[in-house]
Amino acid sequence: MKTNPGNYFEDFHVGQELVHSSPRTVTAGDAALYTALYGSRFALTSGASTAARMGMDRMPLDALVVFHTVFGKTVPEVSLNAVANLGYASCRFTAPVFAGDTLSARSEVIGVKANRDGKTGVVYVHSTGTNQDGVVVLDYVRWVMVRKRNEESPAPETVIPDLPGAVAPDDLVVPAGLSGEGYDTDLGGSPYLWDDYEVGERVDHVDGMTIEEAEHMTATRLWHNTAKVHFNQHVEGQGRFGRRIVYGGHVISIARSLSFNGLANAVTIAAINGGTHSNPTFAGDTVYAWSEVLDRMELPGRTDLGALRVRTVATKDLACADFPYRGEDGKYLPQVVLDLDYTVLMPRR
Repeated sequence: MKTNPGNYFEDFHVGQELVHSSPRTVTAGDAALYTALYGSRFALTSGASTAARMGMDRMPLDALVVFHTVFGKTVPEVSLNAVANLGYASCRFTAPVFAGDTLSARSEVIGVKANRDGKTGVVYVHSTGTNQDGVVVLDYVRWVMVRKRNEESPAPETVIPDLPGAVAPDDLVVPAGLSGEGYDTDLGGSPYLWDDYEVGERVDHVDGMTIEEAEHMTATRLWHNTAKVHFNQHVEGQGRFGRRIVYGGHVISIARSLSFNGLANAVTIAAINGGTHSNPTFAGDTVYAWSEVLDRMELPGRTDLGALRVRTVATKDLACADFPYRGEDGKYLPQVVLDLDYTVLMPRR
């Protein structure tokens, strides 16, 4: 058999190294498609003149373009047979990526845990993305629920990695050359800078975006994400939801785009501290979002830029004026589809 059936839960073991195929050259076309799909308006990655004003030689691609591209590289070996992607941790964007760069990915299995149902298990992987010069541009951990090939196969010894709750300020990487000194808030779209946000402050991002079938399918193909749950309605029609699930990264980018209204000067994402896709999202759902400032951090040796640690919560078919999150039982409300803890860089006064 020359076709690739993908790895099932039994095929993974701690210490396993995975080299991912199809290095991908990202282009200005990727940036344009990203804008078409999500409407992102953050100034640093929207205008070359703004990037130059902020000290960059060229306009970088949005950090989430990098995330999706590297993530997509890992799917054939990690999550082709996934039921769901469950979460992220320790994600750092370590170097800017520009149009013309070629991105590759490798992963190491760092944890496994069989589920009680005997049908699935959870696999933890540490993945890195590099450019054509071997420079690491993205480093992160994710965990995914994967189907078993044979329900009778024995469960492996459980190994759950010890992961930090957040990326420390000293470990955040400011893109080379980036400066907040030349930043223009009028062009940025908001008068509010790092100094104007308070820990505990909440922002309803007001707007909503309905997911179209064609858009989420286009996005998933764009990132070379081949997970079956996103594509094969013939199979998924017989599954627990009866339809294809929207790629979780698609929801992340929608939420990030919506957050512009309230966090417009959060020019780039430096880290993803943790994240949960708490409920599935489907075409036809309308996504809303709200954010909470978890921490306001100074960057070592910098007075032009600061870091905000933000929780952005996305919902489906539920506006966020009263900041929906968890119920009295402590569980996510069924309309909450994303709980993302991440760190952004923002110019200071």
